[in-house]
Amino acid sequence: MAAQVFRFESPDRFIAGTVGEPGDRTFFLQARDDKQLASVALEKEQVAVLADRVDAMLDEILRRTDGQAPVPMTAPDTEDLDPLDQPIVEEFRVGTLTLAWDGEQEQVVITAYAAGEPGTEEEDEEPPENPEDSTRDVFVVRLTGAEARAFAKRAQALVAAGRPPCPLCGLALEPQGHICPRQNGYRRRD
Repeated sequence: MAAQVFRFESPDRFIAGTVGEPGDRTFFLQARDDKQLASVALEKEQVAVLADRVDAMLDEILRRTDGQAPVPMTAPDTEDLDPLDQPIVEEFRVGTLTLAWDGEQEQVVITAYAAGEPGTEEEDEEPPENPEDSTRDVFVVRLTGAEARAFAKRAQALVAAGRPPCPLCGLALEPQGHICPRQNGYRRRD
């Protein structure tokens, strides 16, 4: 079966969002334009790394072009705080993410490839140069520098809005308590 490519050349909206309560959330990347709406599921860590890398790449582009690239130094003041668009239909679970700068179009290109089947060669397969040649489903989004900064800002806030980390071990603190490996499993008594 041929892989499906969800392509958004100039989306009306591209965000990271969640469904569920902290500690039991599912993270999504979602893009919408006038023709389609697509959502792909991914891990919290993938969202965090993608947001950080988008910001770092845009900073590097500004540095290399002496500020001449059409990329803002910070995210625009207008924020998209709305939830994910409905209906949320998971097209696939993301395995591999790639990030690139298209210098000719002056756009950020985010490409998400579906995870391969565990235990198969497809699981470790490198993504092709051209997403159209992929054997797995693909989600491709092209953003301006300002849109990419806004995406990164929202994604970083989304990740930070989860459960607070333990000050000793860094693992997420649960509402019912936390058995910290740094304390050899002992809990503090209140």
